[in-house]
Amino acid sequence: MGARRALHFVFKVGNRGQSARFYRELLGMRVSERAGTSYLCVGFLCLCLILTTNKCDGCPSPYDGKWSKTMVGYGPEDDHFVAELTYNYGVGEYRLGSDFLGMTLMSSQAVSNARKMGWPLKEVARGIFETEAPGGYKFYLEDKEQPQQDPVLKVTLAVSNLQKSVSYWSDLLGMKIYETNEEKQRALLGYADNQCKLELQGIGGAVDHATAFGRIAFSCPKEELPNIEALMKKEKQKILTPLVSLDTPGKATVQVVILADPDNHEICFVGDEAFRELSKMDPNGNKLLDDAMAADKSDEWFAKHKMQKTSA
Repeated sequence: MGARRALHFVFKVGNRGQSARFYRELLGMRVSERAGTSYLCVGFLCLCLILTTNKCDGCPSPYDGKWSKTMVGYGPEDDHFVAELTYNYGVGEYRLGSDFLGMTLMSSQAVSNARKMGWPLKEVARGIFETEAPGGYKFYLEDKEQPQQDPVLKVTLAVSNLQKSVSYWSDLLGMKIYETNEEKQRALLGYADNQCKLELQGIGGAVDHATAFGRIAFSCPKEELPNIEALMKKEKQKILTPLVSLDTPGKATVQVVILADPDNHEICFVGDEAFRELSKMDPNGNKLLDDAMAADKSDEWFAKHKMQKTSA
């Protein structure tokens, strides 16, 4: 099995301005790239959006079906785990489920930023603080100096059966088991020591994905993608999007397969070689995001027409 990499987690955001403030000013992340608004979706970047976008049913407006995607992180996706912020212009909020339990990162600067901004912090263990991004997504901040490598340590997802999930992620998807704690119903897995890890937390019941459900993405050598798909078929596991090649005009053609684990967490695997071409950092990313937010008049449009954005 070739080298595999943890890439990003998809968050749906109802307020792009507040979200940008949290990720940039509090966490200290920066925009790596941004996809503009559109009714049409082409290429890998947009495939992920098609599958996470909620249309604004029953509210015809110039913003129905429009979306924007922003990648934010501490560095390029080549060697950093980033957040993908999906913003649907006609949707104001999403209902949280029990599926996403948090993202943990190491940054005393983020803790300091939160205090200066008056952002709520709760110490849940010595030197570890819990906070929430707009929309209610939980983040855990370790009050230690930010490392030179990626400060994002792990993403925690809820599972209904820890043993079954560990078997899926390790035996079928090839993750290394770093830690297990049967008493606390936790397991830590990953593809490499220097990458963001996946923590599985048993919750003793069914996992609710609600409407805020996200997706975790990984890359692998493209020649492994058919093998991943074949193994899932052989083991009768869920395949949400069969292996497909996607052309992006003027850019690389990337192959993608999207799976679902035993608790229906969505998992995207992409061909690493082409994805590296598509995920290069844009030095103008922050400005592009600011310009797009300034040009977004959707709140004013809905207010003028005495309508509320959809609650997904």
